[in-house]
Amino acid sequence: MVLKNRSKDYESPYQRLQTELGRMIAGIPAGDRLPAEPELAKQMGVSRATLREAMRTFEGQGLIRRRQGVGTFVVGQTPVLESGMELLESIETQSKRIHLDVSMGALHIDHISADEELAEAMDIPVGSDLVQIARVIMAEERPVAYLIDILPIDIIKPEELQNDFTGSVLDFLLQRGTNSLTKSLAEIRAVAAKSEIARALQIQRGDVLLMFQAKLFTVEGRMIDYSSSYFIPGYFRFQVVRRIGQLNH
Repeated sequence: MVLKNRSKDYESPYQRLQTELGRMIAGIPAGDRLPAEPELAKQMGVSRATLREAMRTFEGQGLIRRRQGVGTFVVGQTPVLESGMELLESIETQSKRIHLDVSMGALHIDHISADEELAEAMDIPVGSDLVQIARVIMAEERPVAYLIDILPIDIIKPEELQNDFTGSVLDFLLQRGTNSLTKSLAEIRAVAAKSEIARALQIQRGDVLLMFQAKLFTVEGRMIDYSSSYFIPGYFRFQVVRRIGQLNH
């Protein structure tokens, strides 16, 4: 009796679902809407929860875009913004290298006071005057990132951002010659989009985003920017250069 190895040919129900969805998405012109979730789940023979999970894969690749209360749309391929983790650059600088048109969407500038959490994170007294700059970054008219920077009021004032600000706090500080910037320490993790961020990025609440939480320092060791950057995964690729460690004997 010959035993056949079926492992190469076997496709799980979830894999079949993704294959069918992939074919459907590939066959729909960019800008067109997919069938409504209940209809599509019935058509695929799966629950809505299973369908949503499968759709996240294609959303992460930038192939579809879900808009709260509107529907799910097929999108055209967008050039991926690629950057090495060892170098701090703005989205604008990265986009110029690949000739991708990016712009700033909604901008909100607020004068806030440091609460206990911010005071601890920024190593400043509670109640310190701060400026919070929140904005959406667009690529080819699609929201691709939501950026929040919090800085001391003596580093940047709201009125300075009324005319020439294009979305990058880093570029603004460098062009203005603010102090001597030396390093940025960042924590990177995947997070579920909260309601405010989901609305800004035109995605569903709970969708997975790549988040960078960073602290920017001057040569003197002062932290002058505490930022949270939320990226839609399909539009960004980050590379890490790692040094080979020495073997302990």
